[in-house]
Amino acid sequence: MKNNNKHSSHRHHNHGDMDHLKHNNSKTEQQRDHKHHDHHAGHEHGGHGGHEHHHHGNFKELFLKSLPLGIIIMLLSPMYGFELPLQFTFPYSDIVVAILSTILIIYGGRPFYKGAVDEFKQKEPGMMALVSLGISVSYLYSVYAVITSYVTSEQVMDFFFEFASLLLIMLLGHWIEMKTIGEAGDAQAELAKLVPKDAHVVLEDDSIETRPVADLKVGDLIRVQAGENVPADGTIERGESRLNEALLTGESKAVKKGPGDEVIGGSTNGEGVLYIKVLETGDKSFISQVQTLISQAQSQPSRAENIAQKVAGWLFYIAVIVALIAFVTWMVIEDVPTAVIFTITTLVIACPHALGLAIPLVTARSTSLGASRGLLVKDREALEIAQDADVMILDKTGTLTTGEFKVLDVKLLNNKYKKEEIIALLAGIEGGSSHPIAQSIISFAEQQDIRPTSFDSIDVISGAGVEGKAGGHRYQLISQKAYGRNLDIDIPKGATLSVLVENDDAIGAVALGDELKPTSKELIKALKKNNIEPIMATGDNEKAAQGAAEDLEIEYRSNQSPQDKYELVKTLKDEGKKVIMVGDGVNDAPSLALADVGIAVGAGTQVALDSADVILTQSDPGDIESFIELAQKTTRKMKQNLFWGAGYNFIAIPLAAGILAPIGITLSPAVGAILMSVSTVIVAINAILLSLDPKNNG
Repeated sequence: MKNNNKHSSHRHHNHGDMDHLKHNNSKTEQQRDHKHHDHHAGHEHGGHGGHEHHHHGNFKELFLKSLPLGIIIMLLSPMYGFELPLQFTFPYSDIVVAILSTILIIYGGRPFYKGAVDEFKQKEPGMMALVSLGISVSYLYSVYAVITSYVTSEQVMDFFFEFASLLLIMLLGHWIEMKTIGEAGDAQAELAKLVPKDAHVVLEDDSIETRPVADLKVGDLIRVQAGENVPADGTIERGESRLNEALLTGESKAVKKGPGDEVIGGSTNGEGVLYIKVLETGDKSFISQVQTLISQAQSQPSRAENIAQKVAGWLFYIAVIVALIAFVTWMVIEDVPTAVIFTITTLVIACPHALGLAIPLVTARSTSLGASRGLLVKDREALEIAQDADVMILDKTGTLTTGEFKVLDVKLLNNKYKKEEIIALLAGIEGGSSHPIAQSIISFAEQQDIRPTSFDSIDVISGAGVEGKAGGHRYQLISQKAYGRNLDIDIPKGATLSVLVENDDAIGAVALGDELKPTSKELIKALKKNNIEPIMATGDNEKAAQGAAEDLEIEYRSNQSPQDKYELVKTLKDEGKKVIMVGDGVNDAPSLALADVGIAVGAGTQVALDSADVILTQSDPGDIESFIELAQKTTRKMKQNLFWGAGYNFIAIPLAAGILAPIGITLSPAVGAILMSVSTVIVAINAILLSLDPKNNG
């Protein structure tokens, strides 16, 4: 089961939400097990699911070492019965070619045969099975042709040229593919580069010892100079600086930090020297968690990828059947050598490489792109589901609003006082309180350079506010409800009003509120444009909720406990709607887990790993908009690639089988291999062109 408190993200003080649900809740275990199973199935699958990454370096090496051998074979063997200008033969050169081809198929053909064995083990023959079949048929028939030539003294045409060119093109194609996959999925490597190899540890006598980062322990004090990257997660003990966390959180501006603030390993220190106490190292560090998320997301098969696997399987059977029909037909019409050529070309051209890469490449690119924006997509299906969403439920405090109380307005209700005096009295009477509202009034006075009035005594009035004495006068700062009389003043929507009373007369009032984030309105517009209905669900009271909802022009639910939010998600899902839930990784864990897509906002350094499908490392509503855009564009690219990867075969296979031979249009195996490689490159380029619009939220 998911433990919702495992990684508690910093809690936004949403007063109605503080009764966090402790009970564990998850998308059913069945679903979890199913995903787990899928994850492994995708990982073991031959072809592009399983061994491709193991051979990333190998394909380059295999190609470069096979190339001289292949060139010699092609120079000694006539192409399709025609001798090319550079070709030459000598007595028994065909035996030399057969021996070299045997070496080439054993060395260069190895990954294809391994892949084919994996595919058959999985009972899912696909691209590797097709390549193996193509090179095997051309090699075996050619060896048979050479032997027959010597036994019968009749010249039988071999296809060593086609075999060698085909194998070289396949190896080259794979090398290019692997390079592309590597480039598209480099987010992890980029993150790893951010962590320095060594750290400067401050010893008890204040001397500095340089240690490998791997040897750091929690509690160590480390010094980070200006311009250096922070080696581990920790808190600043001494020093102030601006830190650039762009690659980790997607926040492009450098963030000012000082003593007591948390820093993330991998962030770049700006101008100051920092002394940092290590909090997390190794696997528990933020970077490591992000890397884990990225690799999980990339190895988890999505719906589109499962479709691609099925289509690849169908293509195998279609290609084998068409190749057999072509073989029999051409053997009857022409002869065996011609039949073999068409058979090999059909098998080669049907290779669904483009199809095998169609989805993984888009996924790798999409994951990297998301990570650079601070969007960590844990469950890849979330991208496919999100673009069909009907409803998005949004938490208010900390998601749509800043989560911090601010003085929105101070009103003067008595001519005896100036506004500055009212602010001084407000700050003075709140002087002894650590409540967020009190703190916001005190900092408001500081910003205006107003010294708080000195109070002789301050007492709390239970459930109403505070009272105190200053300069012989008795003052109270109480809620509007406790004041009990109507004040005819305009206050900002959704604000809470506190009234300053002197000897039972209202002399001033302060309106406090939780401000909307600058990008909240843009997000709501974008959701409506995409036909996703936004609903705000908040633990705040009716009045505060109504104010924010009217400002955003959206539907809302107030006084919602985490349990109420869970019920709201359940009700909407029961109505057949696809629901995205956006909220705090801790307070809203149950509803994040239940929703079709759960987005944890503001997870900060403690990633809400357990309950959400998507984690936004910033608390910026604009990132939710980026996620919806990423979902739509990723799904569109997947569909385009699927269409191209599968669609081209329906034209290419009949062509390869010789359907247009009567009008003089035929393809050789080498041309078939080139066409197949070109289709793969097109799919790769299409995936790499996936990009997000630049952020416009300053």
